Amino acid sequence: MKEKFEKFSQLVESGQVEIYNEFSLQHELGLYLRSAIQDAKVKVQFERNVSFFFDSINSFRKKEIDISIFLTDKSRKLCAIELKYPRNGQYPEQMFSFCRDIHFLEQLKVAGFEKAYFIVFADEKPFYEGKADGIYGYFRSGRTLSGTIQKPTGSRDDFIEIGGSYSVCWSTVRGDLKFAIVEV
Repeated sequence: MKEKFEKFSQLVESGQVEIYNEFSLQHELGLYLRSAIQDAKVKVQFERNVSFFFDSINSFRKKEIDISIFLTDKSRKLCAIELKYPRNGQYPEQMFSFCRDIHFLEQLKVAGFEKAYFIVFADEKPFYEGKADGIYGYFRSGRTLSGTIQKPTGSRDDFIEIGGSYSVCWSTVRGDLKFAIVEV
């Protein structure tokens, strides 16, 4: 699956696919995955509620999965994908939102998804360059993302527990546009 994401980024780099916000990323990546998978038994769907896959949904941090890949009979939940293409700054808040998505993907894996990926595209340098203290270090300096992550602004009693250990490694698409893939 990771190879498909890399190929998608190459299509963006070459200009064959244009993305300019999170919705366009979700749409274009989903369409690309449908064409790349080409299996009548596999569905690629957008914004599927977790209740479609699981009876008990109260424990999930979020309710909808950006892109779900599964067998038509739901006997296998192949892949859950959460996407971000942040716009308009709010760097520490957006980074905390990235952590929320990773935690949600951890929950989906425990519940039965075989694979889970967090994919972020960013063309604003403060997402991947600059000071590396606090939450910034996970996204700017390669510090391992794991353990308790505290909300960086506003109410300090909000936090997320990341069970695994992840590295956010940015790759250049073109110009200031970079992307990172985190396999959960």
